[in-house]
Amino acid sequence: MLAGTVFGALTVLSMLPLQFSDKTAALLGAFLSRFVIGFLIPLCRMPMPAYAKGALIGLLISLPDAVITKGYVPIIGIGVLGGMLIGWLSGRYAGKPDI
Repeated sequence: MLAGTVFGALTVLSMLPLQFSDKTAALLGAFLSRFVIGFLIPLCRMPMPAYAKGALIGLLISLPDAVITKGYVPIIGIGVLGGMLIGWLSGRYAGKPDI
């Protein structure tokens, strides 16, 4: 939950200067998407390095938002890079999930 909260908050902070027709919905949607990335990565087991697992989960969760907004590069890029970092950190410090 910590990784998701931090990733979501950093994403929202980076979006604050931008203009949106419904800023509240845009910020909440971005926070929730990034929160889910940070929440799921440490919980999932996949037969690959932790950073690759994080990148894959970040990509898959970012795709719907990227398609809807047509902001492919920033949305997918931040999702993949953030996912890689969270994956690496969780692989290094979080230990094995109970699932």
